[in-house]
Amino acid sequence: MTINKELMKGSTVILILTLLDRKPMYGYEMSKEMEKSSSGVLTLKEGTLYPILHTLESDGMVESYWSSGEGERKRKYYQITKKGQGLLKEKQREWISFRTAVDQVLGGGPA
Repeated sequence: MTINKELMKGSTVILILTLLDRKPMYGYEMSKEMEKSSSGVLTLKEGTLYPILHTLESDGMVESYWSSGEGERKRKYYQITKKGQGLLKEKQREWISFRTAVDQVLGGGPA
């Protein structure tokens, strides 16, 4: 199943911050983890992922660093900051409220 781009657009920040709250990751790793965690339903293309990461970094929500293991190529890792964790908590509350409201409308009344 493919998810409409407009539905994805409003959720990408919370999804990225959630992944980075688990552990620091590089871009391709985030993309693959998103796909794996959602059983292939959610995908993040480079053209979507990197602009969001750059904005989050500019806003101080994530920070990046370069790392390479022995015999590996250099990779740019991203990790969530304290400020980013605060935003994530806010986005999670917002998501729960939104999801509950949508479920109520789809279910035909209050939960």
